[in-house]
Amino acid sequence: MEECPCGSNLAYAECCDPIITGAQPARTAQELMRARYTAYTIADTEFIFNTTHPDHRDGYDHAGTEAWAQNSEWLGLEVVSTEAGCSEDQDGTVEFIATFRTNGVVQKHHELGRFLKQEDAWLFTTGDIVKPKPAVSTKVGRNEPCPCGSGRKYKKCCGK
Repeated sequence: MEECPCGSNLAYAECCDPIITGAQPARTAQELMRARYTAYTIADTEFIFNTTHPDHRDGYDHAGTEAWAQNSEWLGLEVVSTEAGCSEDQDGTVEFIATFRTNGVVQKHHELGRFLKQEDAWLFTTGDIVKPKPAVSTKVGRNEPCPCGSGRKYKKCCGK
């Protein structure tokens, strides 16, 4: 059993393969997003193009997309959240993180993807990069426990 690259813990033949080959449509926006990720792992750029809404295909770079897909080692997909995008919905969003390695450098692509249903088929429209949230800095008092977890007061530990 070959596990599906999308991280669903299902066999590829039961998960993304039927969607990518056209044997069955994606029932949800998340299923389409997972299939699109899997298409990148196998460099099926025709599927990626064909599942992009026609109004959002301008500027699609077939050669560049194919080169990126082929020259990257796809390390995993994490679905962060979904909003709507169920079989009865007409639109939805999927926030995800795709991890890949290119030229020896591991990178994370964190995106909020938007999807529309057109003639009972889910299509990708746009995606916005999700920026990292700034680290929250809390001021530690000198006599408070050190945030490093040592059990000592901050002034006797990291606050020296």
